[in-house]
Amino acid sequence: MIQPEHCRTCLRAALTVFVCGFGSAAMAEDLIAKVEAKPLTELWLNPGFYSYHFQRDKGLNNSNYGFGAEYRFSTVASVTAGRFYNSDRKYSSYLGIYYQPFTVGPVRIGAVVGGFDGYPKMRDGGWFLAAIPMLSYEYGRVGLNVAIVPSYKDRLYGAISFQLKLKVLD
Repeated sequence: MIQPEHCRTCLRAALTVFVCGFGSAAMAEDLIAKVEAKPLTELWLNPGFYSYHFQRDKGLNNSNYGFGAEYRFSTVASVTAGRFYNSDRKYSSYLGIYYQPFTVGPVRIGAVVGGFDGYPKMRDGGWFLAAIPMLSYEYGRVGLNVAIVPSYKDRLYGAISFQLKLKVLD
């Protein structure tokens, strides 16, 4: 069973290898690129998420099905909204904005900041704000968002969440 401490240890080791392997500024510039902000008009739809929770012993729901939309209005930003069946087996809604100003190869790097509801131990299921690191990969009309959701006390359980999406407008 993977424990959160093991995940942190693995992350530290990966970052150490990354920094040592790509430590020079020239290599970092070649690896990480800043995205030039340009207007776009893209609409993506998704069927919810699949989450791999760090706390495997809690009996959490991993299949977070639902419906969501993402409107990309810029090469670096988009808005998102949706509803899904959350890890606590309750329905949640969300509304947020992605800001992804960097890339590593074809992968966009940034975060989504927004409001969420429906988690019983967090504000009695009411709305709360969160900032979540986000990676995105898009190829043609298919894409994948990967969120690294941090744990918050005993109220929210951390996970890596995968969201498939389909572009329906460009």
